[in-house]
Amino acid sequence: MGRRKKYIIEGLRIESTGDKGVGVARHNGKVVFVEGGVPGDLADVLVFKSRRDYAMARYQRLLEPSPLRDRPFCKHFKYCGGCKWQHVQYGAQLDFKQKVVEDAIARIARLEAETVHPIMASPRQKFYRNKLEFTFSELRWLTPEEIEKDEVPEDRRGLGFHVPGAFDKVLDVEECWLQDALQDRIRNSIRAYAFDKGLTFFHIREQRGWLRNLLTRNTMNGEWMLILSVFFEDEPAMQALMDFLHEKFPEIDTLIGVVNPKKNDTLYDLEFRTYYGKGYITEQLDKVKYRIGPLTFFQTNPAQAVQMYRRVKEMAGLKPSDRVFDLYSGTGSIALYLADACAAVLGIESIPEAVLHARDNAKLNGIDNCTFLAGDMKELFSESFFAAHGSPDVVITDPPRAGMHEKVCRQLLHSGARRIIYVSCNPATQARDLAILAGKYRLRELQAVDMFPHTYHVENIALLELRDHQPN
Repeated sequence: MGRRKKYIIEGLRIESTGDKGVGVARHNGKVVFVEGGVPGDLADVLVFKSRRDYAMARYQRLLEPSPLRDRPFCKHFKYCGGCKWQHVQYGAQLDFKQKVVEDAIARIARLEAETVHPIMASPRQKFYRNKLEFTFSELRWLTPEEIEKDEVPEDRRGLGFHVPGAFDKVLDVEECWLQDALQDRIRNSIRAYAFDKGLTFFHIREQRGWLRNLLTRNTMNGEWMLILSVFFEDEPAMQALMDFLHEKFPEIDTLIGVVNPKKNDTLYDLEFRTYYGKGYITEQLDKVKYRIGPLTFFQTNPAQAVQMYRRVKEMAGLKPSDRVFDLYSGTGSIALYLADACAAVLGIESIPEAVLHARDNAKLNGIDNCTFLAGDMKELFSESFFAAHGSPDVVITDPPRAGMHEKVCRQLLHSGARRIIYVSCNPATQARDLAILAGKYRLRELQAVDMFPHTYHVENIALLELRDHQPN
């Protein structure tokens, strides 16, 4: 039996928000997931995928806009996948994210926190990111409007973001509201310079062209770093471009170049050359400084990161005599932030380069009570680890989106820590892990954090306390 072809549902009311920010409605006993749907919208929708118990659809015509709608502020909103919720009022975004966290804990973990705090709004809803990466393309993506009007330019070089779902399609970006406006001036000037000098842009399918990627990083105190990736060595052209940028943008503290002849865009195994500056910039969260190199991982919303770290510190309830284990410690950002409130912090991280960065940042701040170890968490974090390093009073864990390995969760049950602070960028995997930890720990508090405004992503902090622990 063949699948039903595309069809229209007229007058569909969006009821709620589902996974990854899609609108959720119901029609003839079937759940309908609607791209870009806002609760309260009434619309005719085009169903492009239909299964027995659900359907996927997109708007054909908006009949009645929801009162939760907002006017998108970016000219590229319609096609750029970076800020998919610009059309939703910020207060409603926060409500949706709070519900995502609470639903995950209730549905997956089957737990109820003693206290659920209101979500922490981001101090900045625009220009909040400290890192953006753009791609050069010889054949930029053409908008439907350009195609319809037969406005296909002869020169299709572009610099911007990948179109969602298409690795070889790049949307030429003239403005971006995610990072300080200096980034727009830099990017547009590089494009204009390249056009003027006849520089070739990368063709990802045919693996040719010189200019490949542009990475901009900045700090809250106004330091800037630019990393330019090219496909092959052309030192005179690179030096000329770096000289141009150095003269035109004295605000850029560090200019770095890298040659990437590979088929993928990863830069971790390549050699960087610093043309101007120190090769790094420095961020500061309260009293702690963090040196950021071209490949250093750091929270991309620093104004919100400091708010989150303050909350983690408060939840940890640290004593001067406490030993803290920081699992998945990365470059040591949380460990170093907590160091002044406890006796010692032991960070564990699988990426050796991140461990080196953490040790360097400890030296930068004169912090001598933090130790950082590199190793596979599920193998390193064991009974023998406790025998060698002692038991923690408090554990901080901030794993990747996949959450913690089950072995790590099981080992935490034997850690003896009076408190566990679980920071997560994925409430679903966090809830799965909390269900295991509930064997010995009670869920005291939940604190959702909006780290990425205008997206469906949400972070969450969970405070767990040992069941037989008697608080002072």
